[in-house]
Amino acid sequence: MDLTMLGTILALAWPTMLEMLMQTAVQYIDTAMVGALGTQATAAVGATSTVNWMIGSTISATGIGFLAYIAQAYGAGDRQKARRASAQAIFIVLVLGLLFTLVTTGLSGQVPTLMQVDPSIREMTARYFLILYMPMLFRTASIILGTVLRSVGDTRTPMRVGVVVNLLNIILNVLMIYPTRTVTALGRSFSVPGLGWGVEGAAAASALAYTYGGIAILAALWRHPEISPRGERFLPDPDILRPCFRVALPNLVQRFGTSLGYVVFAAMINRLGDVSTAAHTIANTVESGFYIPGWGMQTAAATLAGNAFGARDGKRLQKLGKTFLPLEIGLMVITGSLLFVCAEPLVRIFTKDPEVIRLGTTVLRMVALSEPFYGVPIVVEGMMQGCGQTFLPLVFNLLGMWCVRIAGTFVCTLHLGMGLESAWGCMIAHNLLLFVLFGGLYLTGRWNPLAGRRRIP
Repeated sequence: MDLTMLGTILALAWPTMLEMLMQTAVQYIDTAMVGALGTQATAAVGATSTVNWMIGSTISATGIGFLAYIAQAYGAGDRQKARRASAQAIFIVLVLGLLFTLVTTGLSGQVPTLMQVDPSIREMTARYFLILYMPMLFRTASIILGTVLRSVGDTRTPMRVGVVVNLLNIILNVLMIYPTRTVTALGRSFSVPGLGWGVEGAAAASALAYTYGGIAILAALWRHPEISPRGERFLPDPDILRPCFRVALPNLVQRFGTSLGYVVFAAMINRLGDVSTAAHTIANTVESGFYIPGWGMQTAAATLAGNAFGARDGKRLQKLGKTFLPLEIGLMVITGSLLFVCAEPLVRIFTKDPEVIRLGTTVLRMVALSEPFYGVPIVVEGMMQGCGQTFLPLVFNLLGMWCVRIAGTFVCTLHLGMGLESAWGCMIAHNLLLFVLFGGLYLTGRWNPLAGRRRIP
């Protein structure tokens, strides 16, 4: 392990980890606040969470194309090319943001039916979904422009914006979810104002926070000394968009295909009833916090691999893999152990329903055992993204999602009458398959375009 490179990795990764930690903390608080309204409210919010993930990850996939292009240009010392690409990223934000706004708001009434949501909560779910997606342009800006900043090693600016977004979300939740009420603290009582909008209030709070985030990240990019698009052309530039989308398209197909799989997966779980839906929603929320080291490392891996590839520095690229993987596996062993031990207390934060607690705890302890294995594909895929290699990750991820997770869950839940535990077992099998496939790529050296097919010692 290269200690100098380790310092660079941690300097890039910790702001992204902190940003994700804040996002996860807000998810915890959101789920707990909505959970106080009852199991139906939790199910209404969680029933479309996979659709939310599908849309967000599709936009993120587009950002990967810009990350690879800009990181490589930056590594090669071509700042002008990097700035031109940031201007094209703003153009794509406008196109995708407006398109997704029209599609999501237009389909908001049909989504709960497509997701097999219980008829008793479909109207509530549809209202939540509509409000949440009205500021889609600003959400798109946050995702893509934040990726542009990270591609030149600036992970702190997206972190600072994300912290403000999440704090704003919490404050607005308090004001919008509950009615005006009297709170007693430290022996004193005082009135806390509130609108009492319930589930719709949670959606409105998130929508306003997203709006601020999109504006703030655009302003930060515009002022950035290295990557500001000021003075550049904002009309389509095929010389930049073509290579960006050559990288982004396989990743976009992968994200859309796997996200659609999550939607189908969630729809099958929703058919199991409110208890399973609530347990699944809470377990997903809890679990997401323990993947923070993995996803933070993936961002750093993509940026540094792109810089090394742009500089055509094969030795540095090889050292990255040898440094990232032991660090990632060690971190995921720690987080997996913590998740196993703390599963029940964490689930109890979000619900008082004993059956939801039992079910959520069981599936979390199951998945905790597989976390160290999942760290390998996260990092290897990140390094491949930075080098512009997105085709094999597309094949591996779609194979695991549809042939293992979806097919397995379909058989277990719909044909064998098994419950939520079997669905999460299929999810774990999917993660283990990715470990084998990406681990094989790493050991044979095929992840590294500058190393050919040489075996990495």
